[in-house]
Amino acid sequence: MTSGEDAFAAFGLPGAPGTEDFWATARTPASVGDGGGWTTLFLRRGSEAASVGFESWSQPVPLRQWGDTDCWYAEVRMPARLRVTYQFLVGDAAYADPLNPVGAGGDRSIAATPDAPAQPHWPLVGAGTEAVLPLPRTRIRWSSERLGGRRTVRVHPAGGGGPVVLLLDGDDWLYLHPAMAAFDSAVASGAVPPVTLVFLPARDRKAEFGCRPGLWEAVRDELLPLVAESGVPAGRDRLVVAGQSLGGLSALYAALEFPGLVSRVAVQSASSWWTPGAADLADPLGGPVGGVLAARLRGRPDLSGLRVAFDAGEHETRMLPHCGLVEALTERAGATVRVSRSASDHDRAGWRHALLRDVAWALG
Repeated sequence: MTSGEDAFAAFGLPGAPGTEDFWATARTPASVGDGGGWTTLFLRRGSEAASVGFESWSQPVPLRQWGDTDCWYAEVRMPARLRVTYQFLVGDAAYADPLNPVGAGGDRSIAATPDAPAQPHWPLVGAGTEAVLPLPRTRIRWSSERLGGRRTVRVHPAGGGGPVVLLLDGDDWLYLHPAMAAFDSAVASGAVPPVTLVFLPARDRKAEFGCRPGLWEAVRDELLPLVAESGVPAGRDRLVVAGQSLGGLSALYAALEFPGLVSRVAVQSASSWWTPGAADLADPLGGPVGGVLAARLRGRPDLSGLRVAFDAGEHETRMLPHCGLVEALTERAGATVRVSRSASDHDRAGWRHALLRDVAWALG
């Protein structure tokens, strides 16, 4: 970094850091090329020490104060092709970046290196966004006898509705990443056929998304009949299950164990390392490659009726061997398989385009 009044000019930010003129035009993150990767500048205006906290990709990076001004900054080395969620960490609190128009919910922001592929259809939702994101008007109050408790499942007919897309971790796709608006845009552009989105919230991810039948028995016997009562049939060829991380594990488990229910799946970074109790270990990914899914797939089940799109973050170095083995074994068992890698680590912000693209592909 150079010193002086134009310290950040290389990032397109001229002027003396900390002055009113500087803040009037400051927008970050901003990146410059650096030997095959990128150096990315983060700025925060304030009086307290803070750091930049990243989701999965990196440990927090402290911000440094520019002289005795209210300008705090960090220059972070990033690899090529990275999109990552971050927050400013101040004491025990976490905040979105007010200088960044791209956010996830009210308290997270998204940074992307200039070579990260675009994510068309996803609206900008930054820290300064005043509008409240719209929610689907149709709500199903689901009191599950099998799972216990109540939850609100929202339903949205994108483009007038069509095959059901069951979005696991549905509240994340409502409140952090506006999937309703993204699917509306993708359907309007012709990138995705008309679909009916069903946003299924999780009450206890570890319990519900492990390889146990309870969730999928409840979906089959309780939830989908309620959805059908609202006018949306969800037969075997009219249902795509979309899940990420543990949700992706659960979606693949459903395809293996409930083939009469699930035959079309779109998963991002499925937790293919999972074995009973692994999530409680100090190193959950240190067990058998492919976990219980690989063990089940080695039995060569007939998956000729399954259509599954796999995606994972290309920077998930420890996750990729698990995902890669499950992908290969699934195809060997006869499934129609698509495999891709997103410009991210284990981060929903990096999977967003894959969600739209792979749902369209799963529908054939």
